[in-house]
Amino acid sequence: MRKFTLKIWAIFMLILVSMQSMATDVFTSNRTDFRDESIYFMMTTRFYDGDPSNNVLCWDNQEAQKSTKDPCWRGDFQGVIDKLDYIKALGFTAIWITPVVQNASGYDYHGYHASDFSKVDCRYQSGDGSKSGDVMFQELIDKAHKKGIKIILDIVLNHTGNFGEEHFCKEFDRDTRLRNQADINACMIPNFETLGSDYPSLQPGFQYQRRLAMMKNTDGQNHDPHNYWHHFGNFNWDLPNRWWAQIAGDCVDLNTENNTVAEYLVKCYGNFIKMGVDGFRIDTSGHISRLTFCKQFIPQFAALGKKYEDKRLNKAPFFMYGEVCARFGSVQYRGQDNLSPYYYTWKAPKELMDGFDGSQSYWDTQEIYDSGTGYDAKLMPLCEKDNADSPESNNTFMLNGAWHEPDYSQSSGFNVIDFPLHYNFSNAGSAYGLAKSGDMKYNDATFNVVYVDSHDYGPQPNDGVRFGGSDAQWAENLSLMFTFRGIPCLYYGSEIGFMRGAKIDNGPNGPLSDTGRAYFGGYITGDVTATDFGEYKASGNVDATLNHDLAQHLIRLNKIRQAVPALRKGQWTDEGCSPAKGGIAFKRAYKDSYALVALNGGATFTDCPAGTYTDLVTGKTYTGPTITVDAPNNQGQVRVLVKDWTGGKIIEDGAFIYETAAQHKSGQDYDGNQKAGTTWVDETPLQPVSVSLSPAGGSFRTNTVTVTATLSEDALSGWYQIEGQDKVDLIPGKPATFTIGEGMNFNQTKTVTWSATSSEGEKTGKVTYTKVDPNAAITVYVKADKAPYIHAWTPGADGKDLTGKWPGMVMNGPEEIDGAKYWTYSFDGVENFNVILNNGGSAQSGDITGITGDIYLEYDGGTSAKKIDAPVNTVAAAKVTLSPNGGDFQKTISVTATLSNNAKSGWYKIGDGEQVALTPGKAATFTLGDDMMEGESKTVTWSATSADNETKTGSATFNKMKEVVIPTPTGIYAYFLAPSDWSDIHAYAWSDGPVEYAGKWPGVACTKIGVKKNGLDVWMWKYDGDLTTAPTNIIFNNGGGQQTNDFVFENGAVYNRDGKTNESISTGINQVGSKKAPAKLKIYSINGVKVAEVNKVSDAEYVLAPGMYICNGKKFVIK
Repeated sequence: MRKFTLKIWAIFMLILVSMQSMATDVFTSNRTDFRDESIYFMMTTRFYDGDPSNNVLCWDNQEAQKSTKDPCWRGDFQGVIDKLDYIKALGFTAIWITPVVQNASGYDYHGYHASDFSKVDCRYQSGDGSKSGDVMFQELIDKAHKKGIKIILDIVLNHTGNFGEEHFCKEFDRDTRLRNQADINACMIPNFETLGSDYPSLQPGFQYQRRLAMMKNTDGQNHDPHNYWHHFGNFNWDLPNRWWAQIAGDCVDLNTENNTVAEYLVKCYGNFIKMGVDGFRIDTSGHISRLTFCKQFIPQFAALGKKYEDKRLNKAPFFMYGEVCARFGSVQYRGQDNLSPYYYTWKAPKELMDGFDGSQSYWDTQEIYDSGTGYDAKLMPLCEKDNADSPESNNTFMLNGAWHEPDYSQSSGFNVIDFPLHYNFSNAGSAYGLAKSGDMKYNDATFNVVYVDSHDYGPQPNDGVRFGGSDAQWAENLSLMFTFRGIPCLYYGSEIGFMRGAKIDNGPNGPLSDTGRAYFGGYITGDVTATDFGEYKASGNVDATLNHDLAQHLIRLNKIRQAVPALRKGQWTDEGCSPAKGGIAFKRAYKDSYALVALNGGATFTDCPAGTYTDLVTGKTYTGPTITVDAPNNQGQVRVLVKDWTGGKIIEDGAFIYETAAQHKSGQDYDGNQKAGTTWVDETPLQPVSVSLSPAGGSFRTNTVTVTATLSEDALSGWYQIEGQDKVDLIPGKPATFTIGEGMNFNQTKTVTWSATSSEGEKTGKVTYTKVDPNAAITVYVKADKAPYIHAWTPGADGKDLTGKWPGMVMNGPEEIDGAKYWTYSFDGVENFNVILNNGGSAQSGDITGITGDIYLEYDGGTSAKKIDAPVNTVAAAKVTLSPNGGDFQKTISVTATLSNNAKSGWYKIGDGEQVALTPGKAATFTLGDDMMEGESKTVTWSATSADNETKTGSATFNKMKEVVIPTPTGIYAYFLAPSDWSDIHAYAWSDGPVEYAGKWPGVACTKIGVKKNGLDVWMWKYDGDLTTAPTNIIFNNGGGQQTNDFVFENGAVYNRDGKTNESISTGINQVGSKKAPAKLKIYSINGVKVAEVNKVSDAEYVLAPGMYICNGKKFVIK
């Protein structure tokens, strides 16, 4: 990201100073210091349903949502708008809402699984579709501001969900129509360019792995060459590697050290600053290093806040606080400053900031996988160097019994959730004691956001549930929160102890209504009108909720806090404070505001500044340097004595704060419908607005092809256009036909473009049609390390196997193209077929369907195959092919040398002999053995030079062995040339009846006779039974696994994997009837040079080197 400039830093420091100098000492509608606020934290979708017509089920756990009539996406922005007066009636001045950007996951109602940071989630749109999520959010901001309430937006910088991200890894197109949101297949349209054409056919677990691999390189391939994500594998909460690792399976860690990523996030979230949000709560901040925050985000957001201050309530400085998770019993996290929340409130060292350069040009040089270290060469090690001992500050504490001007020169400008207090809020005393021991660690703990529990955790020891304490325990905690240092925050529903003790997050396992994220709206139905903070009139269930003892306690605490600047933003001390047994006592001071606080009972205060102190609870006044205040000794009791206060008593007695006896407000009964269910969008999903073309592009082998174009029924308008012709308008739902192909030459293409317009805008697309020679073969090219098996078949009821029974045929090759291995297999006489790639065993890809022309695939040797673009250089390296390519022989051997068609020149030589020039594409034969002794070897060397003058050389060694003559057996027998990867050859022979000649499947083991033919081992099957007639059929197999097709049996014949050959075994065993007829078929190389004449095409493999040839106008491949 851009380097810090003096100008930006000066603006940034001006903002920090303004947070103090602009602060008002009187709580008014013009408040600008964020410490003046108290925060109501809600999970928007679970708070209140203002528009039932936009309710949507999450993709996962739908049966539980239906059975409880509780769709996950239930609450909405309209619901928050409708209940702004409820929040104001409680006295809260700010609302923190969960993230609003577009999400994608099976259970994403919470908003933390972003798939597009640039827009508000489409499920927040109005039910009638007239207002988008962005429009509704702007309405909420504007209406909250009119009521004097600020909006804090929860944002996520650390991660996305696992469905990709619109800008960095587009894995899906999102259909944003509300009716389609509950159906993943209707609203999430896979991007096959990213995920591969087989993605829909994969099982969910494999789909997840495919999505994840595209971002994190988990499959060993570099799908993320620009390093937009971190690829770190192992994770440890107690080590800095938590800054780079994936925190959960549904959260994929963004590389925030990459300037491109950081700038994109700042731009997207900057749009919300422009809309007028008053602050950010930043999720999972502890999973980003402090150095990264100080360099990439804090000054940028602060500068944007200053630029758009007119959009915010009272033009207040933009406020930021983050979640640095520290589930531990002390302020310092496990002895490590740099993993502790307070560390982030301090500036990072300048020398490290100056060394931070996250430019894209740097990241493009780093190739990182989730295995190994997972680190880059520079940025991650630099962040880990930010580990110096944290400084300490007295900004939080009074000095010599008085307030003093704080020193913010080393402040980072970033504040934090007080995780240590939150985690220790099992009781107020524990939290208070922790603050006493650790507040000096923060730059200024008066800016800490303090809560008891949240959407993630409750206090220890059982942090997986919402705080389960009694009303009295809740009251005690709240009394400390609202009178002690920090900004108090309440999680929705806690004002009545809602779902206390319930498991906070159970994932998609059981009803959401049984968890700490249950729907709260039933408790606040009815009408409420707030004339000021804490002043209201109400009826219905909302009145019962506001009358609850805890809600009334909150109203009183908010009034007390808002009345006293020292309580909102003052420093504190416990010097000269002696509480009653079980109580807490401290002093607070802010400029000329001074207060004495006693909780859970009375207290004695010494060294009090001169003045008259008034108790805001009782109205009693006190004077003198030593003041003793009496109060009932109950949990939640409060006494606040304010120096030189003139307003008298400001609250009435309640259930926990009172002068002598508790008072409870009547009207706390509900109507019995507070847990009632609701309705949700439950209609058949709409098809995407588009023009469907059938056939949808591809190749055709007829003179013309008729295409049907159909515009979606719910489209407003649409058209198609054939390349070179005029647009043709379409009528929604009515098919139109046209013809392509007349006048086109073979291999010529025509593109058809289309457009469909709906209420959401225009969608366009295009498909290409290619006219193909009907006699041309279709070749499948596969990029793989090892030779795959290909299983191919034609679709339809009359479909047929093209490569025999499973697992099909081993592909031919390899050929080296662009430095990679490619394997090929060609198909004649077929226009449309499907394939599965497999490893000959249990691992296989999904179906790759609708192949109508040459296709390039990439296969990992297991379950993943995807379509890829043709290599830039599709020409294989020039070479000489020797057949056979060395090995043992007896007597003599005939060798064929073929120079590849793409060579400019080439030669071979035998031993130290002369070079023999070769002609590209033309086979040359020579014989070895006549002048060799048994046991002697000769090496044949070759050279091939391409048109680019690149020369490749190679060699093969031939060994003359002692001749072994095996007597021709009598009886019933056959031979099999076994594939090189077969090692346990069995034969199963039978005649109709059935009559078995080799026992049950897989038959009997064959005998390896110690002879090779064409480089393949020869195995013999001989029948040893009592039958005298030969079988009619035979199958050879690899011990019951891989197998041949059913072959017609011929006694003494030689078979290979494809069937009976015209081969003879030169060891004295001759094939019956193996004499060849005169050659009749002419075989040509790809460039048209005749290379052989044979009796039938299958004979060509015994006289030609491996490669592609033409016979009768059709291509075929020799392995």
